[in-house]
Amino acid sequence: MAAGRIAAGRGDRPRPPIAGTVGAPPERHRRRLIVGAAFAVFTVAAAILVGRRLTQASWPLDNAQPALVAAAALSYLASYFFRARGWHRLFLPEECPDQARCLASVGAAAASGAVLPFRLDYLIKVGMLRKLGGVRVGFEAIVLSIVSLGMIDAIAMLPLSISATATSGSVLRGPLLIVVVFGIACCTLLVVGGRLIHLPLLRRSRRLRTITEHVARHTTTRGRRDATVAWFYLFACWSTRAFGSAALLTALGFSFSPTTALSVICLSAAAGVIPITSGGAVVGAGATAGILIALGVGKDIAINFSLASGLLLVGSAMVAALAGVVASLALRTLAQHKLAHGGVVLGSITASEVRP
Repeated sequence: MAAGRIAAGRGDRPRPPIAGTVGAPPERHRRRLIVGAAFAVFTVAAAILVGRRLTQASWPLDNAQPALVAAAALSYLASYFFRARGWHRLFLPEECPDQARCLASVGAAAASGAVLPFRLDYLIKVGMLRKLGGVRVGFEAIVLSIVSLGMIDAIAMLPLSISATATSGSVLRGPLLIVVVFGIACCTLLVVGGRLIHLPLLRRSRRLRTITEHVARHTTTRGRRDATVAWFYLFACWSTRAFGSAALLTALGFSFSPTTALSVICLSAAAGVIPITSGGAVVGAGATAGILIALGVGKDIAINFSLASGLLLVGSAMVAALAGVVASLALRTLAQHKLAHGGVVLGSITASEVRP
């Protein structure tokens, strides 16, 4: 009886609120969301107004063929699914999030990358992956998976960048060669990663040693299999995106040209593969328009394509992020329901066993 009273007293004692769940309303998060949404709308509106000022079209998709625009949008959306599948293969088995969380993180980072400069979209990618429920993933595991993703991303672009370099003119051959050399360097690093652990320079730094050990994991049997599967997914990601760009160029009145689409994809993706440049919708649109003009595309088509591809990429990324969040929440609700149902069944079985 005394034990029962003590247990009851402990049960009646109020528990302290969990940080971040009970207390003041999340006004700070609402304020950040409002400011971010307003900044995104302002950036996109400014880009459209600049396009209207520089071209004769009222908006980027004016007089475009709807079927080809829809094909481009679906291709862009499929590229995010392939990218999330590839990233999912690069986590350690004990700290591997579900594919829905990877999709939500990839989509949110891509959508925010249109308005955030200097690769700040990485913070969105990490934060989204840690906010959603499921297997708890450490910060170090996420960062190491992003490092592997960047390396295999560059290797997956090698066939496309080599093809673009071989078929493009001398104007863009130099920048394309940088992308090719970076991909070859990542491929070499991935192959000899196991031998780099023994270098004295890398053994002195804990962070460099951790990264080297993670890269060396891809030389094991399981690591090679995961890296190979991730490469196929990422190659599919860039291939579908190249097809979407070619379809969008054709929709805007430019003759179908795989060389032009590959050059645009490789040089535009250099900001993601080699994360040393600033992002942002205006910078990305300006760079894409400059690449197309250098390739001989007319000014109106180049500007309209840069703005239209940015809008379709951001829209597809938002759809991918929403689909990932909904799927992740649905999986978590289903898991909780199964756990609760299993607890009820276990309780009924235990009660029947102890019943005289």
